[in-house]
Amino acid sequence: MSLLRNLLLAGVAAASLSGMAYAANDMSPEAIAERTKPVGSVYTAADLEGIVETAAASSEPAGPRSGEAVYTAACAACHGTGAAGAPIKGDADAWAPRVAQGRDTLLTHVMEGFNVVMPARGACGNCSDEELELALDYMLEAL
Repeated sequence: MSLLRNLLLAGVAAASLSGMAYAANDMSPEAIAERTKPVGSVYTAADLEGIVETAAASSEPAGPRSGEAVYTAACAACHGTGAAGAPIKGDADAWAPRVAQGRDTLLTHVMEGFNVVMPARGACGNCSDEELELALDYMLEAL
């Protein structure tokens, strides 16, 4: 029984393959080329020389983000709403006891976090030290 089954399967496979061959014979060379073209390309480092450096150079930031940009992106969620007791930017009364501690202490709080509520670096993982200083100064200038 299994011999008959194997012969039958072999016949079906041969018929299927021959049908594909006949279909391929009916195709134009352009259609065959389109059907068998690669789905992707492989490049070596030499192929990309000059392209990668140009792209990297153009995506480099021109300099640090402004204090306002960092404030808007990272600080405003709390210091614009007062969330978790954060002093709101521009509220001199709320900032007075903090400002009395001095800018260096405030900067330490920005960098290291404060009182469990203020996250280290203001939760801005991609902010440089300079950008965080600019954001602090931006908030202090509003007082």
